[in-house]
Amino acid sequence: MPMRVLHFLDTTNRGGAETQVLDVCRNARDFGIELTFVTAQGGVIEEEFRESGVDFVRLGRKFPVDLYLASQLRKIIKERQIQVVHGYQAVEGLHLYLATRGLKRVRRVLSFQGGTVYDWKNRRALRFLIPRMHANVVVSEALKRFHAESDRFDITNFTVIPNGADPGRVKPTGKSLRKELGLPEATRLIGMVGNFYSEPRKDQFTVCRALPSVFEKHPNVNVVFAGKIEDGAEDKFADCLNFCLENGIADRVHFLGGRSDIGDVLAALQVFVLSSRREGLPVAVSEAMLAGLPLVLSDIEPLIEVSDGGRCAEIFKTGDADDLANRLSTLLADEARRRELAACAKDFAERNYSIGAHLAALKVLYERISK
Repeated sequence: MPMRVLHFLDTTNRGGAETQVLDVCRNARDFGIELTFVTAQGGVIEEEFRESGVDFVRLGRKFPVDLYLASQLRKIIKERQIQVVHGYQAVEGLHLYLATRGLKRVRRVLSFQGGTVYDWKNRRALRFLIPRMHANVVVSEALKRFHAESDRFDITNFTVIPNGADPGRVKPTGKSLRKELGLPEATRLIGMVGNFYSEPRKDQFTVCRALPSVFEKHPNVNVVFAGKIEDGAEDKFADCLNFCLENGIADRVHFLGGRSDIGDVLAALQVFVLSSRREGLPVAVSEAMLAGLPLVLSDIEPLIEVSDGGRCAEIFKTGDADDLANRLSTLLADEARRRELAACAKDFAERNYSIGAHLAALKVLYERISK
């Protein structure tokens, strides 16, 4: 008999957690999970959730803690005989906790995706919620250590379940990114996928600073950045754009904005780069690995972890544009090394960071806490 589970996201904007949950929605039934998906405020990929094949419910939230929203969630949980509820941030966890108080057969799960720098309100809310969850999911061992050491969370009830991407979602449709950008088909592309955040998470500026040296050695290379500009990150985007303009490379650097065709973007790349200062375990890296791309990654712990201790990627010193430039230039000149890294990354991701691996681990967790 399928396990009845409710996943709750406050919004359905395009981001790592939202992409992860969308992949879960599309594949849950294959793993014996009957999923109800609820969102409080919607967002740009709401239609994709509606078309994912799960029971979709759109509610509304008027206040940071909305008791009416909690009552609506409770009604859904009781009517659908939900066994497990699962949220992904403090606001969702609070509403799920309120909605399930007194429902002794319903189990609560809260995921920690990483990357976010918690303000005092969220940190206080999470310290309240963690012991009241039947399980807390963290996406990497490195993030688990970070929450213990820096956030001082009680990690006694934390389980590591890495994010996983859907290989079917990263399959290209055949659309040409080079044609879209007006580039010759022989142009080689480096690409980074990640939103511009106001918080110290993604670090597109270090990539930009590395490019003049890379372009000097490789005149047939262009770079693409895929990701939207979050509110408050306008200055970070402007810094990147101004650097490219001032160094005469703006015609070779393309800012694509948020994209729904990540498979086509990845298919156009020769090298994938992710420059980050803080991560949990980014879905974008899993996508690139499953797409069979060689990777160049910052040397922060979660990215070393996702690349099997650095075995399946070139690792550069975080924030060091010269080191990144050298790694990129050397890799672009070495086709055999690119093939070696790509094969290593794809094999490791298929075993550890696919949506199948993620859902299998989730199902085991749900069954364990429901006994």
